[in-house]
Amino acid sequence: MDLFSGTYIFAVLLACVVFQSGAQEKNYTVREEMPENILIGDLLKDLNLSLIPDKSLTSPMQFKLVYKTGDVPLIRIEEGTGEIFTAGTRIDREKLCASILVETRCFYEVEVAVLPDEIFRLVKIRFLIEDINDNAPLFPATVINISIPENSAINSRYALPAAIDRDIGINGVQNYQLIKDQSMFGLDVIETPEGDKMPQLIVQKELDREEKDTYVMKVKVEDGGFPQRSSTAILQISVVDTNDNHPVFMEDEIEVNMPENAPVGTPVAQLHATDADIGENAKIHFFFSNLVSNIAKRLFHLNTTTGLITIKEPLDREESPNHKLQVLASDGGLMPARAMVLVNVTDVNDNVPSIDIRYIINPINGTVILSENAPLNTKIALITVTDKDADHNGRVTCFTDHEVPFRLRPVFSNQFLLETAAYLDYESTREYVIKLLAADAGKPPLNQSSMLLVKVKDENDNAPVFTQSFVSLSVPENNYPGTKLTKISAMDADSGHNAEINYLLGVDAPSEFNLDHRTGILTAVKKLDREKQEKYFFTVLAKDNGIPSLMTNATVLVKILDQNDNSPIFTHNEYNFYVSENLPRHGTVGLITVTDPDYGENSAVTLSILDVNDDFTIDPQTGVIRPNISFDREKQESYTFYVKAEDGGKVSHSSTAKVTINVVDVNDNKPVFVVPSSNNSYELVLPSTNPGTVVFTVLAVDNDTGMNAELRYNIVGGNTKGLFIIDQTTGNITLKEKCFVTDLGLHRLVIKAKDLGQPDSLFNVVIVNLFVNESVTNATLIRELVHKTIETPVTPNIETTDASSPTSDYVKIMVAIIAGTITVIIVIFITAVVRCRQSPHLKAAQKNKQNSEWVTPNPENRQMIMMMMKKRRKKRKKKKKHAPKKLLLNFVTIEETKANDAVSDGNSVTLDLPIELEEQTMSKYNWGIIPTTFKPDIPDLAQHYKSTSPQPAFQIQPESPLSLKHHIIQELPLDNTFVTCDSISKCSSSSSNTYRVSECNYSVTTLKTPESIHTRPTDSRASTIEICS
Repeated sequence: MDLFSGTYIFAVLLACVVFQSGAQEKNYTVREEMPENILIGDLLKDLNLSLIPDKSLTSPMQFKLVYKTGDVPLIRIEEGTGEIFTAGTRIDREKLCASILVETRCFYEVEVAVLPDEIFRLVKIRFLIEDINDNAPLFPATVINISIPENSAINSRYALPAAIDRDIGINGVQNYQLIKDQSMFGLDVIETPEGDKMPQLIVQKELDREEKDTYVMKVKVEDGGFPQRSSTAILQISVVDTNDNHPVFMEDEIEVNMPENAPVGTPVAQLHATDADIGENAKIHFFFSNLVSNIAKRLFHLNTTTGLITIKEPLDREESPNHKLQVLASDGGLMPARAMVLVNVTDVNDNVPSIDIRYIINPINGTVILSENAPLNTKIALITVTDKDADHNGRVTCFTDHEVPFRLRPVFSNQFLLETAAYLDYESTREYVIKLLAADAGKPPLNQSSMLLVKVKDENDNAPVFTQSFVSLSVPENNYPGTKLTKISAMDADSGHNAEINYLLGVDAPSEFNLDHRTGILTAVKKLDREKQEKYFFTVLAKDNGIPSLMTNATVLVKILDQNDNSPIFTHNEYNFYVSENLPRHGTVGLITVTDPDYGENSAVTLSILDVNDDFTIDPQTGVIRPNISFDREKQESYTFYVKAEDGGKVSHSSTAKVTINVVDVNDNKPVFVVPSSNNSYELVLPSTNPGTVVFTVLAVDNDTGMNAELRYNIVGGNTKGLFIIDQTTGNITLKEKCFVTDLGLHRLVIKAKDLGQPDSLFNVVIVNLFVNESVTNATLIRELVHKTIETPVTPNIETTDASSPTSDYVKIMVAIIAGTITVIIVIFITAVVRCRQSPHLKAAQKNKQNSEWVTPNPENRQMIMMMMKKRRKKRKKKKKHAPKKLLLNFVTIEETKANDAVSDGNSVTLDLPIELEEQTMSKYNWGIIPTTFKPDIPDLAQHYKSTSPQPAFQIQPESPLSLKHHIIQELPLDNTFVTCDSISKCSSSSSNTYRVSECNYSVTTLKTPESIHTRPTDSRASTIEICS
């Protein structure tokens, strides 16, 4: 026979490796109350049965659910695929495991036989039933009455009846709370050692029965499930007179063992409680807690007066092996004593074993039919023996009573497989009556027997023949599961059982179809979808019941007809397009793509814009969106509308998608100045303002966005003296240098604000007028000056340019350091030479100090001095770029101003000479010397100037310290009084009185130190002489 071919041997060896023990267990988890046809597992994958090659099997692999006759299984299994689904029977954990303790997990067990025999495997499937929150916690009564003594101390606790929830774990009782507790009472929840949550009422304020003797509120209990469930009860609290003492149990916990055959009335436990009160307050009343189960209340009786617990109904360990009896003892007060009585029901061998036959081979009228050619180890049925008793009383053995060609092979605990142990011979024995015996290990043992009938079939020699070898049919999609498609027929020339035909799907048949093995009706067990598969091509088998069975096959072609059951599908639920605001009208915004899985006209999609929108158009076929408008981001940043896609089916389907068109900014707006609002405004700047102070802030805005709205500020005109600088980012105008008198007046700054737009930036300019003065005494004049300056062309700002690069700044710093070093060396050298040359002259001057007089230049020499000053000024301008800003020499600064100029026009002349040069000049020219009558050594030059008038006004003052960057210019009094002092003495300015002598000592040494030479333009009206010591 070809049964012993290489393929078969390989399959058998592989099956032996996979199924070494012949039995297997598999665990799954199922939530209760799950609807029908929910996939739980796939035995084909979970048991790795896909390793078994289909060609080695005599018949297709089949998964058969083995269950007791008359039972309604909670699950179903697809015989061809091994997929496990929930059945129509409701899964209720609370009902299924009603007799199981709450803390114990709930299981449901079934067995599945994997066929055919060459790969037979018995699989025990255990389903762990998970609890869901399908039960709300409930109080034992809707109204709870409780009494509290009025002398209860604050924070006194009183127990409330606990609620009961049939769910477990987090779905059970989790919390209690009071509703409208009037702040007189609080509620706390404690957890008992058994895990039960008990509510306790807490007194939060003193009670006064005469003031109020009854409180009514609601108490709410909640579980922790999702969704959360809760219930409420009315809590009525009565304030009663004082009850000083509470009952006390002598034993808090009692554990007793009771045999399950104990007669009714047998005492279980005697509880004793005492109360220190007397009279009525000492009377104790015993009662069961509401936590005691209904079964326990039915089985046990509690004497309310004596506390004796007796058996009220016969016990049954198999129904409930133990009971928890919580007994309360109360004297009428609100603090009853609690005691726990644990009753363990011990087993008695009072249950006979039971035999459960679950057929693997379907019996016919209670008889199993086996061919005489059935192979060895043919599985007939799964025999399950059970005994409700425990321990030895529950141990069961099973066997047959006489010699038969069958045997019982143990597979699981108390489960046996009935299989053939020898070859059957129809001619010698046509039927077998197998008597199964089951006996427990109790004393005396109890036993049970059951009969199983097996009939032997004759051989079969004719194969079935299909009426059509090729079956073609068309089926519309979206059929109802279970729809009958066609009936496949075959005939067999044999008779009896050999002529009975079973119809099977081939191994290539998809799971969407089912073929009734008796009627041959082909049904679609699943809804067909043409979009997933257009046609199915598979084989069906016709197999007779002969041994060995003969079969033939036919080909089935099922074509799926399309229906318009799909709506058009957009590639995105929402489309976002970004277009430049300079996109021309009727340009392309974007493309919307839509598909329809249907076929033919059902898949022809037309696009349109919903809610008449004239701003945009969409091509109905291509989905190209074009604008009918010109974009302007500053007016509208985005556009939103919906596009509808509709197919061409008779009953059309449509879908919509949201379209958002975002307008991207283009740099098409110049900056606009907000501050100052016009070129005619001005800002007062005090001369005493410190350098670095913000004197004004310009502000411009740009209607663009992003980098197109990022602004940078620069001074591009005016600011001829370079007194002001501007922060490119903030627009803060700060004072760069300290103001001198020469800086008084109106300063015009041309501010440029440009954006960072790409590729071309846009800009705008504004004029900022800064008026440097102590105050605004004549606003009208200032406004006229501002108006005139607007008409005057702006001098380009050479000093203030765009921010240089870090490299150029570094070069400038290095050049300045080198120039400063060279200047210091030259100054030291010049100072040494000058001191050496002046040493004799200074000594002579010191000897003649007492007789020296102050002189003024002759009027005829003034022109000569002015010519010299102009020549020096021209030379200084040429060397200005190379001269250092600070010199170490002291200066005499001579400034000349026209007396009749009302406003400075910038034409004043300043000459800074070293003291040495000044003395030489004074000796070179012929200065007029006019004797005075003043006190020696204290000349009054005011009278001297008056006598030689007109003379240019001079002011001699010490120069500021070398550490200061600028000189401080102090104006002379109007009477041209000479003011000076040395480094030690203090002097006061003389008045305009020509006969008053100023008390001030003057040191000649102030004219000895070599002075540094520097020039700077000035607008001062008065000529001044600065002496920097």
